[in-house]
Amino acid sequence: MPFPIIDLFAGPGGLAEGFSSLTDGAGERVFKIKLSIEKDTDAHQTLTLRSFVRQFPVGQLPAEYYRFLENELTLSDLYRRYPVQYREAAAEAWQATLGLTPEPEIDERISTALDGEEPHWVLIGGPPCQAYSNVGRSRVGGIHEDDHRVYLYKEYLRIIARHHPSVFVMENVEGLLSATINGERVFGWMLRDLRAPATVFGDLNAPGYHIYSLVTENVRKDSDYLIKAEDYGIPQKRHRVILIGVRNDIADRPATLHNAAEVTLQSVIGMFPKIRSGMSRTFIRSENIIKEDGTIKKKRFYTKAADSPENWAEITGNFRNDIVERLAVELPDAPDNVPENTGRQYMPYRLPLIAAGHPLAGWYNDERLTGITHHESRSHLTQDLKRYLFAALYTRKNKKFPKLNDYKLFDEDLLPDHDNVSSGKFTDRFRVQLPDRPATTVTSHISKDGHYFIHYDHVQCRSLTVREAARIQTFPDNYYFCGSRTEQFHQVGNAVPPYLAFQIAEIVNDMLMRNIAPDIQEAILADLR
Repeated sequence: MPFPIIDLFAGPGGLAEGFSSLTDGAGERVFKIKLSIEKDTDAHQTLTLRSFVRQFPVGQLPAEYYRFLENELTLSDLYRRYPVQYREAAAEAWQATLGLTPEPEIDERISTALDGEEPHWVLIGGPPCQAYSNVGRSRVGGIHEDDHRVYLYKEYLRIIARHHPSVFVMENVEGLLSATINGERVFGWMLRDLRAPATVFGDLNAPGYHIYSLVTENVRKDSDYLIKAEDYGIPQKRHRVILIGVRNDIADRPATLHNAAEVTLQSVIGMFPKIRSGMSRTFIRSENIIKEDGTIKKKRFYTKAADSPENWAEITGNFRNDIVERLAVELPDAPDNVPENTGRQYMPYRLPLIAAGHPLAGWYNDERLTGITHHESRSHLTQDLKRYLFAALYTRKNKKFPKLNDYKLFDEDLLPDHDNVSSGKFTDRFRVQLPDRPATTVTSHISKDGHYFIHYDHVQCRSLTVREAARIQTFPDNYYFCGSRTEQFHQVGNAVPPYLAFQIAEIVNDMLMRNIAPDIQEAILADLR
């Protein structure tokens, strides 16, 4: 009997994917997602589709699912062919806005999903984190007391107080540790509330909880709750606060995560077929325009770029030759290695397996996949192509990506026409991902322009694709993201890495199995024999 899970602020389902991927000796899922709640339409569609996938036994997806991935079948057609599984998925993935949807409606859905039968269940999720993020705070000048996102965690807390999960797992950004409101540390009062929900919701007869770190048994400082994902087999330097709460009547504590070998970016995306970027426009000039209200606005003028393999090769070739000569970079790549296409939402191409011994061996691949989804490059300004080339070649030579001042020293024309160039903020606006290191943190900002996520291969001269970002986040290759490419990027960037969630699921399962009644444990073990 799998342990039930309720997933709040679910996003595209990263936490749920990790927990759902844990199986027992019989190949059955150890955890069952009973309800996922997400407000965003595209992320909700992604959740529904992945819930549909989980309605089938592990490794027994229908052939029609792969036809859908190959664009041979629409999503509606897929659901029509499996109406029972679709109804289950639609009931599990609920589009609702926590904090706005009436509390009785939320409580009813949770109670119905749990059905009151299982002795233990798990609450997972992370309240929206933009208000706490270091970058977000620097952009707006700090946290505002009336920002509703700051207090959405109290809806998470209310659900704990009302429904008494055996265990909860709460994720948030690193900036939470340093955030303050009116001089008071946000993280401090969150910990107090989570340990004793009844102090906030006195009418709900809520139990207390022990709060544990997943990286150390001896918590001495707030940063002991910080998980550095690159230490646990995730190919990115993603630092997140993850708390695990255990109800006071459970006389046990969770284990901590085990360190894994560092996973480099190239080891997870280096086998992808080479594609080039597209070309959208060429920047001509900018001028200040005085608006009717007297304010000044900068207006930029562009001309459409003729995007073709030949034109792209000529423009990037001229840029490359100039940069190589002036930087004195040695290149092994021959001209005929220049890719001709920009990829597609589905590309027939069988990716090689990651070698045995790699921390992620067997994690991504699905042997029934005959192609790659979401491997399509963006189109960029022709000036950005030169910046990308400079960044990649500079990084190749110096083993670090350039700052804006390095662009200026090379050629002032490389500097973008943006106000924050002269402000001194975000001097690493164009960031190359190093092949022999974990990637930098994939965030929702990747949906905007890709400048922070430039591919290390100068020949391709582009930013990362959705699928490459999904691999960095450790989503399996058969995980499909609904919505536009921008929305796909946004979903990937906001997610918890599923492989990290999988490791947390192992810890939670081991603890719960040690603490369930002996007769129930024997029944579970009997099912495995």
